[in-house]
Formats: sequence, structure tokens, C-alpha cells
Amino acid sequence: MNFGVLVFPGSNCDIDCYKAVEETIGQPVTYVWHTETDLSKYDCIIVPGGFSYGDYLRCGAIARFAPVMSALVQAAKDGKYIIGICNGFQILTEAGLLPGALLRNRTLKFHCQSVTLQVVNADTPFTSEYTEGEQINIPIAHGEGNYYCDAETLRELQENNQIVFRYCGENPNGSVDNIAGICSKDGRIVGMMPHPERAVNSLLGSEDGTRMFTSILNNWREKHGAAAIG
Repeated sequence: MNFGVLVFPGSNCDIDCYKAVEETIGQPVTYVWHTETDLSKYDCIIVPGGFSYGDYLRCGAIARFAPVMSALVQAAKDGKYIIGICNGFQILTEAGLLPGALLRNRTLKFHCQSVTLQVVNADTPFTSEYTEGEQINIPIAHGEGNYYCDAETLRELQENNQIVFRYCGENPNGSVDNIAGICSKDGRIVGMMPHPERAVNSLLGSEDGTRMFTSILNNWREKHGAAAIG
């Protein structure tokens, strides 16, 4: 299975994502510069966190127009797995690949801490190794993670089981319905503010992000007749 990690000017979590793929599932992974126009060789594309283009205008607003984004839209149409983490989630909403928007944290402060998430939807290619209702520990690091959508969009997210993660207990940013992550209707595109790539080793304080990567690989292998990993 081939992974591509997009890199924009200002990305700073691309190395974390690369290392997480390399160390948790040992699959081929490549950095993909923002000028690339063809993503067809990748089975899963990671849009990492950071401050693409310095977060000028607003988070993800400039990255949305990078050449690689046309290829990412095509990859979505082709049914590739796509995950946007933190700034990557912001980019996916700006590009219209996921609904809603990310606003300034309610406190107007940057939050960098571990948070408890509830797995709301364990039936996506990214969460199948989790159990619905399970609580996991994943870190956040953002100033604009306040997920917002209108009432009609929220109703659709709830009815279509597109809410993947919710914050448990404290809502660190004010997100509507405590939303920490959502997915597309087919479950192949996920956006989340917390950083699973920073929770893949006990030395980092949590290994709860590991199963996100094993979920992706095992789902892909099931569809391609390869052996799953435990």
C-alpha cells in the first residue's frame, strides 16, 4: 500500500505523519510537494498539520488553490483514502471535500494538550480497529480548531453517521456538538483536529493513534486480497 504525505510551504507535521506510517505499518510512504499534479499512484493521501502558507487569510485558504489540490479532488473521486489532520482538516473543508469550517478557538488561545476522544463511528476505513464508544487519548495543537457548521449540515452529519470523533469532557475549542473529527458520506475521507500521528508510541504518552494506521492498511488489504496485520 502506497502512502503520500502532502507538503505545503509551512507544513510542520509532515515528518510526524511519514514516521508514523513507516514505524506503525511499515508501508511505502513518500513526501509529495504541493506542486504535484498526479496522485494516482497513492492508495492513501495524508494532508498533515502545520501552518500552510503561514495561515495567511485564514487556515487552509491559500493551500486550497495549490496545484496538488486538483489532484486530491480527483483522488477523492477515484475512491482513494484521504485523511486531513489539523491544518489538513482545515484544508479539506476549504476545498469542499468535507463540510463545515474551522474557526478560532472559543478561548482565542492556542491549545496544546492531550485530550480524550470518544470514537463515534468505528465503521470507516480509518477507525475499524476501534470500538464504537471507546475513549482514546490523542493530543491536539491548534488555535483554530473550533468546528462549525449550520444546523442543517449538523443534522446531516448526525443522520449519516459522519461524526467520527467527539471530545469527551472538556471541549477545548468550542466545536459544535463536541465534534473533533468527521468523514465524507462514504467514509473514505476523514478530517480531524487531534493528531493520531503523535500518539503511536508509549514514549509519546499514548499509542491510541496506532490503530488508525492499522485500520487503513487492513481495510485496504481486505479489498485487495492481502493478509491483514494484527
